[in-house]
Amino acid sequence: MAHQLPPLNALRAFESAARHLSISDAARELFVTPAAVSHQVKALEDFVGTPLFVRQHRKLVLTDAGAALLPGLRAGFEQISDAVARLRARRSDRPLTVSSNMSFCSQWLIPHLDDFRTRHPDVDIRIDASNALVDFVTDGVDLAVRFGRGVYPGLISHKLWHAQVFPVCSPGLPSATRPLDTPDDLRHHTLLHADWFSDDEAWMDWFDWRSWLLSAGITDIDPQTGLQFNQTSLTIQAAIEGQGVALVNNLLVADDLAAGRLIKPFELSLEIAFTYYLVYPQVAKDDPKIALFRDWILAAVAADAAGSRPVED
Repeated sequence: MAHQLPPLNALRAFESAARHLSISDAARELFVTPAAVSHQVKALEDFVGTPLFVRQHRKLVLTDAGAALLPGLRAGFEQISDAVARLRARRSDRPLTVSSNMSFCSQWLIPHLDDFRTRHPDVDIRIDASNALVDFVTDGVDLAVRFGRGVYPGLISHKLWHAQVFPVCSPGLPSATRPLDTPDDLRHHTLLHADWFSDDEAWMDWFDWRSWLLSAGITDIDPQTGLQFNQTSLTIQAAIEGQGVALVNNLLVADDLAAGRLIKPFELSLEIAFTYYLVYPQVAKDDPKIALFRDWILAAVAADAAGSRPVED
């Protein structure tokens, strides 16, 4: 007799919401809307016939039934993940699939990828450029570069960069009539923005122009004016084209600064909690291709931080 199971999406929604104790965080992790997560959790509650969560003072709390379900469900997902990872690891002839968001892929990974291919010509690479969080079991991804705090249950994570943000612009943007000698001069220039979830509770410490201007002691410049982009890479390209001043992560503009396509007009930099991490399933830590890519990218970002590229073997 076939096992009677609830839909997989309902189980995934509950597990994520229970792990975060947050519908909005689960929605972001699963790349769906909070309403969709709530709908899936309700469907699971209807299936099992009992509530799995209660709300207390705007907080999500597991019921006794939810707390009893979570360990077994989490263990089940881990076993599925391990089984699929072992099966995929046996296919030694398949490409190594690396997922990253659009900005990291275009600004850092692709410009550096030729170095990896020169060093390891026998390893074929497939790049999955997407802002969606990948599922290592269902999406066929071996490694991912994620932007966050570095807490990824069930995954090994390596911090790639000590993250700072600062303004950058084209060398030709400052002029005698519109200089950029001090932060106060920004009132005469267009501010370039990359849209993030800055209005969500989980992103309240995310950097933006408001934070940087306040740190510079500037309170009478509207931090919301200017051009808005939904990709950091587009914001950087607009800055290179001389369309304004962008506030960016130091990793993403290291090459542009070194090549003189961008300049850093002010010394003030802000350290941020969010940065880029290389992540992959624990069960895949001994995969030879994953080890090669891991060692290469850690050495490459370290070399960039030191102001040089990796030396040839």
